[in-house]
Amino acid sequence: MQAPPADTPEMRAALWSPRFPSPAGLDMAARMFDARPAWKGEEGPRPRIVIAPGAFAIEAPDLARRERRYERAEKARQLDVDVAATYLARGEEPPERIPSREITGWSRKSRASMVRALCELDYRPMLSDATRIPAMVTLTYPGDWLTVAPNGAASKKHLLALRKRFERAWDRPLQAIWKLEFQARGAPHYHLLMVPPHGLSKVPGPRATAAARIGAGLPFRQWLSEVWADIVAHPDPEEKRRHRLAGTGVDFAEGLRAHDPKRVSVYFTKHGSFAAKEYQHCVPPEWTEPGQGPGRFWGYWHLERVALAVEVTPDQAVRAARIARRWARAQGTTRQVAAPRTKGGQVRPGDLVIGLAGAQLMAGARPTRRRKVRRRVRRFASGKGFISVNNGSTFALQLARALSLT
Repeated sequence: MQAPPADTPEMRAALWSPRFPSPAGLDMAARMFDARPAWKGEEGPRPRIVIAPGAFAIEAPDLARRERRYERAEKARQLDVDVAATYLARGEEPPERIPSREITGWSRKSRASMVRALCELDYRPMLSDATRIPAMVTLTYPGDWLTVAPNGAASKKHLLALRKRFERAWDRPLQAIWKLEFQARGAPHYHLLMVPPHGLSKVPGPRATAAARIGAGLPFRQWLSEVWADIVAHPDPEEKRRHRLAGTGVDFAEGLRAHDPKRVSVYFTKHGSFAAKEYQHCVPPEWTEPGQGPGRFWGYWHLERVALAVEVTPDQAVRAARIARRWARAQGTTRQVAAPRTKGGQVRPGDLVIGLAGAQLMAGARPTRRRKVRRRVRRFASGKGFISVNNGSTFALQLARALSLT
C-alpha cells in the first residue's frame, strides 16, 4: 500500500492526534459520583474529588477554617490600603515592600504545583486543531548575558515584550506555556510550548515605530530570530549578530509529543527528574541578591484552568484513594533520593546499651554517608493528593464504576 503524501490530512493525523478532554466530559464524570449535601457551616474537613483534564485529586479542605483565613487576609489587605492612603494624604510615596525571602532554586513543592496546574489547563483552544502542529520554542541569551539581563525583572521584561510584539505582528493572542531554566554557564533561557503561525508576519503601516518594523513580512522562524535579538539588544554589535543567528530555536519534534495534558506536564518537568540536569533550576549567584531574583519559574498565557470538584462522604474518599493509590503504584513511577549508608552498619536506637557503655557506643559510631537510589513514588499516602493522567474524565468514570461495584 502506497504511503500518503506528507501534506494530506491522513499524514497529518498520523503525526499529530491531540487528545484533550472537554469540560462537558469532566462534568459527566463528576455526576457519576454520589455527592453529599451542601456545606451548611459545620466544622471539620469535607472530602472531595477533583477532576481535571489531566489530573485526578482527592482533597479534604476545612471550609470553616478556610473562611476564617480568608477574613483575616481581607483585614490585612484593608490595613495595607489604609497605610498607603495615609502616606498619600501627606503627599508621600508608600515605602516599598522588602522581600521576605529570595528564590534561589526550584523546590519540590513548586514542581508539584506546576505539574498540577499544567494538568488542569484546557488546551483545546491551542492544541485541539489537528491541522496546526505545536512546537517547542527556545529563547536563549548571548554569551555576555549579564549585560542585558542583570536580574530576573529585566529578563521577564524581555519575555513580556516578545509576547506583545507577537500579538501585534500576527494579529492573534499568544497562547503558550513558558518555563524558565538556566544553562550550566548561569545564563537564563525560556521554553515555550505554542502553535507557530503560518504565513508571513504583518507589514505595519507607514506611521509604525521602528520596533514594529523589525521582522515584518517574514515567516515565523526568521521573525522570531530578528525580534528576540532586537528585544535583548546587546550593545556589542558582534554579540548581537551571533545572538541573532543562534538565540532562538523552533522544535516541532518536541511539540508533537504534547498530545495530551499529561505529556505536556511531563515535558516541562523531565529536566527536574534527573540530578544531572538539576542545575537548570539553580538561580545564578548574580540573581540571588535582594530584589534581583528570577520571580516565577513558569506560567501560561490565554489559557484557563478547568477543574470540577464533587464532595463525597469520608468512606467514599477512602475507597477512592485506595483505588487511585494502587493504580499509581502499578505505573512504576520512581524518584531519586539520598539514602543513608554507614560503613560497617548503622547504630540503631534499639541496639544501644543503656548507661556509659551506650554513650561510648554512640560516640564511636561511624559517620553516615548518603548514596543516590531510586525509590518507588507513593501517592495518596494519607488519603489525599493528586495524580496526573492522560484523560481525567475517562479515569474518573472508571473509578466511579469501580466504587459502585465495591
